[in-house]
Amino acid sequence: MEDFNKMALDTANLCILTGNANPDLAKKIADHIGVNLCDAYVGHFNNGETQVMISESIRGKDIFIIQPTSYPVNDNLMELLIMADACKRASAHSITAVVPYYAYARQDRKTRGREPISAKLVANLMTTAGVTRVVTVDLHAGQIQGFFDIPVDHLAAAPVIANYFRAQKFDDVVVVSPDLGGVTRARILADHLQAPIAIIEKRRPKPGCAEVMNLIGDVEGKTAVIIDDIVDTAGSLCEGARALEKRGAKRIFASCSHAILSDPAVQRINESPIEKLVITDTIPLPPEKQSDKFVVLSLADALGDVMMRIQSHRSVSQLFR
Repeated sequence: MEDFNKMALDTANLCILTGNANPDLAKKIADHIGVNLCDAYVGHFNNGETQVMISESIRGKDIFIIQPTSYPVNDNLMELLIMADACKRASAHSITAVVPYYAYARQDRKTRGREPISAKLVANLMTTAGVTRVVTVDLHAGQIQGFFDIPVDHLAAAPVIANYFRAQKFDDVVVVSPDLGGVTRARILADHLQAPIAIIEKRRPKPGCAEVMNLIGDVEGKTAVIIDDIVDTAGSLCEGARALEKRGAKRIFASCSHAILSDPAVQRINESPIEKLVITDTIPLPPEKQSDKFVVLSLADALGDVMMRIQSHRSVSQLFR
C-alpha cells in the first residue's frame, strides 16, 4: 500500500461511529486516521429495543459507521440500521457502512424451493436505512456486490495475510484452496507469495459436514497454507488439514479472514495438524475462544487508508495494486 498524506484529509467533516460489534477495531481505525470517535450512545431500552443517541452535530458530515454484523448477528445488524437511520435524519452528507464481516453472505442464492436470499434482503435494508456506500472484506460470494444499488468497496485480506507468511520465510510453500469455489482467493495469496496452488475437492453430504474426495496438486514435502474466507465450526478446515497430512505435507498452516469459531471449532483446531491459524480482527475474538494456535492480524490500517481515500475522493483500488 502507498503512503497517504493525512494533511490532505478534511477531518472537520469526518465522523466515525461504532456500535457494539467491534469497538476495539473502530478505535484502532480512528487512531490510525488521527481522529476521535464521535460521541454516541448505542445501547438498549428496557424492553430490549436498540437505542441510539448521537451527542454531537453531524449535519453535512461524512459518516463512517464501523459495525461488522457478527454474533449476535441480528442485534449488530439492527444497531447498524438504526445508526444509519439516525444519521440520515440528522442531515449527514454521506453514510458509509464499514462492515468488515457481512452476515447472511452464505445465503446468496436459492438452492431449493421456498428459500430466502437473505444476503440481498440485508443489502436492501442497509440502503433503505440510509447507507450510501459500503466497505466490506472478503465477501463469501463476490456477486453480493451486485445486490447493492450503491457503491461497494470489496477489500481482500490476502495482502495482510501474505505479509505474515512472507515474514516466516518458509521454503517450498503451496497455497491450498479448501474447495473449488475458493480457487480465486487461493490464487491471490499464491501470487503474493509466488507459490503454486493445490485444490481440495470435497462434497458436503449435509450442512456442516465435508468429505475430502480428491486433492489436485502436489503438497508432498511442502509447507501447505490453507486459505478460506470463513472458519465457522472448522470441520471442513480440519478435515482438509488431515487430508494434506496424509498426502505428505511437511507443515500445515491455515488462514481465514473471518473467525466465527462456533463450537466446537476451537477444540477441533487444537486437535488438528494445523500449526497456526492466521485470522484477522474483522470479528472480535472473545476470551473463551482464545488458543495458542491463533495469530490475529489487524486490518485497522488497511480499512483506515480506504476510509481516508473515500473521504478525499481518491482512488481506492490504487491501494491494492
